[in-house]
Amino acid sequence: MPGLRRLGVVFAAAVAVATSAAAEPVTGGPLFSAAFSDLNDKPASLAAWRGKPIIVNFWARWCPPCRKEIPEFVQGRARHRDSGVEVIGIALEDRGGPVRDFAKSYDMDYPIVLTKDGLDLMTRLGNVQAGLPFTLAVDRAGKIAFVKLGPISAAELDAAYAAARR
Repeated sequence: MPGLRRLGVVFAAAVAVATSAAAEPVTGGPLFSAAFSDLNDKPASLAAWRGKPIIVNFWARWCPPCRKEIPEFVQGRARHRDSGVEVIGIALEDRGGPVRDFAKSYDMDYPIVLTKDGLDLMTRLGNVQAGLPFTLAVDRAGKIAFVKLGPISAAELDAAYAAARR
């Protein structure tokens, strides 16, 4: 029986460790340390938004669901203009010129950066499927407060704004 009790203690300890690891919040930290480029192919970062509420949308020009949801971000940004929350688009693209032209044609009026390491970055932020589109809200404390894989609706975007402001 002592062996069984020891096994129970080991199991309980393992559950406690797993539970505490699962309870650890995913943070937006990788966003602020990742390398990006701007629409002119110059180095860029998101460091200026550290400590501020943001909504981040990973997308690509070749992604039909991404194209479909872009108007939601433009309209949502207009609805929440005075919220103090900024939308940032992260394009999974190699060159700024085509993205700049695309953004202009879609009236994307929010900051856009490009990354070549988007799949790795999305995975580190909790998108284990590495699917697009992928949207998250990061609050002032740097915690991911909202996550959505797939196209976002107006109601979901409103919820992301609310979560980012908490």
